This record gives sequence, C-alpha cells and structure tokens, in this order.
Amino acid sequence: MNRSRLLVLAVVAVLVAAFFAAGGHRYLTFENAKAQQAAIQSFYRSHPWQAALGYFAAYVAVTGLSLPGAALMTLVGGGIFGLAWGTLIISFASTIGATLAFLASRFVLRDWVQQRFARHLRAINQGFEREGGFYLFTLRLIPAVPFFVINLAMGLTPMRTWTFYWVSQLGMLAGTVVYVNAGTQLAAIDSPAGILSPGLIGAFALLGVFPLAAKKVVDAAKARKVYARWRRPARFDRNLIVIGAGSAGLVSAYIGAAVRAKVTLVEKHRMGGDCLNTGCVPSKALIRSARLLAQIRRARDFGLKGASAEFDFAEVMERVQRVVKAVEPHDSIERYTALGVECLEGEARIVSPWEVEVKLRSGGTRRLATRAIVIAAGARPFVPPIPGIESIEVLTSDNVWGLRRLPGRLAVLGGGPIGSELAQAFARFGSKVTQIEMLPRILAREDPEVSEMVRRRFEEEGVDVRVGHRARQVLAGNGRKILVCEHAGGEARIEFDELLCAVGRVANTSGYGLEELGIPTTKARTVETNEYLQTIYPNIYACGDVAGPYQFTHTASHQAWYASVNALFAPLRRFRADYSAIPWATFTEPEVARVGLNEIEAKERDIPYEVSVYGIDDLDRAIADGEAHGMVKVLSVPGKDRILGATIVGEHAADLIVEFISAMRNGIGLNRILGTIHIYPTFAEANKYAAGAWKRAHVPDWQLRTAERILAWMRG
Repeated sequence: MNRSRLLVLAVVAVLVAAFFAAGGHRYLTFENAKAQQAAIQSFYRSHPWQAALGYFAAYVAVTGLSLPGAALMTLVGGGIFGLAWGTLIISFASTIGATLAFLASRFVLRDWVQQRFARHLRAINQGFEREGGFYLFTLRLIPAVPFFVINLAMGLTPMRTWTFYWVSQLGMLAGTVVYVNAGTQLAAIDSPAGILSPGLIGAFALLGVFPLAAKKVVDAAKARKVYARWRRPARFDRNLIVIGAGSAGLVSAYIGAAVRAKVTLVEKHRMGGDCLNTGCVPSKALIRSARLLAQIRRARDFGLKGASAEFDFAEVMERVQRVVKAVEPHDSIERYTALGVECLEGEARIVSPWEVEVKLRSGGTRRLATRAIVIAAGARPFVPPIPGIESIEVLTSDNVWGLRRLPGRLAVLGGGPIGSELAQAFARFGSKVTQIEMLPRILAREDPEVSEMVRRRFEEEGVDVRVGHRARQVLAGNGRKILVCEHAGGEARIEFDELLCAVGRVANTSGYGLEELGIPTTKARTVETNEYLQTIYPNIYACGDVAGPYQFTHTASHQAWYASVNALFAPLRRFRADYSAIPWATFTEPEVARVGLNEIEAKERDIPYEVSVYGIDDLDRAIADGEAHGMVKVLSVPGKDRILGATIVGEHAADLIVEFISAMRNGIGLNRILGTIHIYPTFAEANKYAAGAWKRAHVPDWQLRTAERILAWMRG
C-alpha cells in the first residue's frame, strides 16, 4: 500500500478515534436527541441557515466516516426541519457522505482486494460493469441492509462514481422519507426500533425484490421484442441444432446426445473442422517429422558417430494426410450418428430464431424447427490487403497442406504461434525461410525472454527472423516474387518462391443468417454474446472461434459445454462461462506453454507480482536427454504462494503446464506443489523446483538464524 493510501487511512482512523475520544457517540443517542429536541428547535428558529448548514455538514461527516448514528440523525432532521425540508437536506447530505465513503474505500482498498481475489471477482466485476446501478438500487431500497456497508462494498467494485451517486440519491429516497416522517413525531416515538414494524420491514423487502422481478420482466420484454417479427413454431422437431462440426460443434452435439436430447449437427465442409483437417492435427504431424530430422542431425550430441536421413517432401505431406485419416474416425459422421446425433452435410441458414434451413450436399433442402441453436461456425485465415498480393497464390494454414514440392525460399508473414511453428518446420526440411513480423519481436504475447529463446533457436537453425518489418507490397513478374517491407532502417526486399500468410484468423459470421436476424458482431468481428454465450436471441448461442475471445481448440470445447448446457436447460439452469485459467501452447522448439498472467500482462493491468524462475538447464532429466534448455517461470501474489500465472519454455512444456492449470483452477498454491512427490528423473520435477525457488525466497531470515542456533546448541 503506497503512502497516499496510508495517509488517507490514517486520517480516517484519526477522525473516527477523535469522535469517540471526544464522546461524540454520547450525543448520537435516542435519549439525548429527545432531551435536546426543544433546544435544537429553538436554535433553528433563530438561526435557520446556520442550523441547516451545520446539520448538513455533520450528516456528511457521520456518513462519510461510516460512524454510527445516521438513522438517528435522520430522525432529528425530521423533528427539526419537517418532512419537506428534512427530506431535501438529508437526501443530499446522505448521498454526498455515502459517496465520500465509497471513494475512500475505493482509494484505500479496491486495488488490494481486486488483486487478492482477482479470480473470484472476475464474474462479479463483469456483472457490475453491465448492471451495477441496478444491483445498487435494489440494495438501497431495503433499509435492513446497513447503508455504510453498501457504501464501502461498492467502492471495491468497478462501478463509476457518478452512477453510485445518482442511484444512491434515488434509491435511498424511500427510506429517507419514512425516517424523516417518523422524526416529525420524535416526541411520540419511544425508540428507533419502533419506526420499522415487521409489516414495514416486509414492505421494504418487497420493494427491494421488486427491481429483481422488474428486471426479469424487462428481460422478457426485450426477448419478446427481438422475437416480435418471427412466428414461433407450434412444436419443435428437436432440442438443439448445432451449426459447424469443428471442435466446438462436436462437443456441443456430443453433450446434447449424452443427455438424450434430440440433436442435429450441420457441417458444410468436413467433419472435425479446422483442427482435424487444416490445423492442430496436420501441423503437429508435420512438426513431428521436421523434429525427427533435426534430431538426426544432432546425432553426435548423443554419442553417435553420425546419422543421416533421406526424405521426400511429398511423402512427408502424404504422411500428414495419413495422420489426419487415422484421427478422422473420432470426428466422423458414423461415430456421431451412433451416439444419437443426426448429422447433415450441407449449408445451414438460420431463417428464424427457431428454424434452420439446410441446403443438403446430396441435393434438396430441409427446414428444421428447434428449441435452441448453437453457432459453432469457426474462423478462417486472414489475408491482409497488401497491394499486389492478389497477383500470387498465397499459402495459409488452410491450403499449405496441398504442397507436395518443398519451397526453396519461403516467406512467412506473421510471428505468432502458427507462423512460428510452420517457419521452423519448413526450415528443418531445408527451405530458406524468412519470417516477417511487424512487431519488435516474435511471439509478442509472451514475455521478452521467452521470445528471445525461440528467436535464438530459429536463427541457429537458419530462419531469417525480420522483426519490426511491415509488409508494404508484393511484386510479381518475370518469374520473380518479391515482398517489399518497410522498417526503421528503410526498405527491405525479400525474394521468395512461396508466401505463407499467418497473421491471424477471422470469425465466420456471414452466409448463414446472422445478418437477416440482426445478430450483432463485436469489434473483433466475432459474434456478440453475453456471459452465458447467448446472442440477442436468448435461445441462440455461439461458441468457439466464431465467438472468441480465444481461438484455441481446447477453449472451443470448454465454451461448448456452457453453450450446449445453457441451450438445453435454460431457463431452469444457466452457467456463466469461466475463463479463469485458460492455457495455450506454441509447438515450436523450444516449446512454449502458458496459463494465467505473464509479466507483460501483470504490468499492463498494474497487478503486483513476484517472479520465481527455475532454469531447466539444471534439471537432471533434461541434461540426460540432451535438452537442457528453457525455464519454468511462475508469477505469484507478493508474499503469498497463490499462483497468478506460469510460463514454461522447453521440452514437453504443453504437458508440464497442466500442473499449474490444475493448481490455479483449484486454488492450490506453490507450497502444495513443492510438497507433492514428483517422480525422479522427469521433466515434471521442474515444476517442483520452481516452487522450491519461491520457497527459498520466502523463508524468513529469523527462522534460519534460530535454526542455526538450535543446531549449534544440539552439537554441544
């Protein structure tokens, strides 16, 4: 906590202590108020403005410092000023004082609370960003909830100060009127408890519940409005239609079938989507062959006099297709039909919120009625509109698998995971690879030292990494192809035989009815959804790459669970999608895997952290395997063992990161990882040693000194 926060906390503490030390609490008693009523009213009649201003300032101070006595002061205000003036003065004084308490709580505590409980507060914060004013208004209508608690608690949320002020002004008005009105009869009241009878408390409780009920009505009205121009079918043929048979669509259909729902899955291209056909599976098959070549070239490192391998690139690519074929049955129509899913091959179009028309590949069309729809239409590679790029055939992660001749010179546009994986793989096969990235480094989402480890390996293997280069033009003619780039030093001309574009993917949001239904998209060009993955139509959901914000196969599957369960069982039960521990990996060598925060993100969000690092070059198994490189880097809460994030660089990083994913998901700290037995010798020991690095940094010196003295005494 910085000095300014400590100063504010100290000032508040001193003022509160001074109030009690001076006996101020004795004046804020019901008996004293009744005894002094006549004198106070006399002063008000002779000095109305001074009395009003003094009372206003005192009320602001009491509420701003969260002192006891605000209810009593409201009664006194009614007795002094009457119903009209008392309500006016107290309404503004209480709101200003509440806002001061709100701001003090925010300044002193919010950052610490948000950092300490970030994972638990994420959903709450999102709710307050959308509907915080509504929640506050509901609480303000129930006087049984202490207002000073509300003031302090709201200061810890992302709610805007102006929203807090005007909602408080409006929400506290009903309670203020009741208390002020009771105060006009101060002499006849025996105690403040007599003001709120059980019946009145019940009425306020109902008043507080009313906004919740009203919200349900409003939500229903909004839904009715978006549905107004559509005719709802009298009955539904099925519970769920899923559009797209990639990772998200397959999981959605699987879950529906598992709970005995009637499900139809529609795919216009190939079952398995990008992951099976053009993404994860073929790329890992290619990377495995390339890595084997690289290992053979390192034969001397393993005590072998020499080794070599001959290969035919066309056969390598045929092997990639054989791997795809081997995995294909897992995602096949036959398998899902056997599970109880109706699989249709064709183009789907949503023609109403409850109807999907399918233009079948075999001919004809079918119009299907369904209670809910899950959109899992995936994404496609983005090819930037670089002048001249239309004059060549651009390779992407979709069509690169059609290559049967190894490019002599390959330009890879993009320094993200896909571009980096393919750049290294093709370089290992013998292509002269130039990787172009407009940012200052490749793998820019990772910490700088991680990017540097990968870049250094790339350059050792012959990849020409050009960072800070922006592609400006493609020149093609006279049998030559040239990519013109601009950089800080001027212009670079990179000659190539093939250009592989890997600068990102864009969601598939057109061609199947979203425009006609008016379903909006985000700035990132994904389908706009709420925390339940619903679109503006409550029965239409979206998940996977088409919904974002992550474009990973495992995240698509994760979202699909929420989308399908919500689609099948809402409004009986709904679940908010949980993104608290999303991992990912880049399958270069060295492999890079991460979950949670890294240093870049922690600094961007101004989240305090500590770093514990273990170098895998020290690990016995890594040394034995000739893979002594990389690191385990863990971010934790300062002074605590709670994990904020972990990055692993090295062999099997994507497998090793699972321990940290599980730890973050289940609230397990570094102490418990350190106390877990890890088999020797394995790469998994690196996680334990990283936890040990944290522990060594947090053993208090006094404990070590005490242990030293005890052990010296025991020696005699």
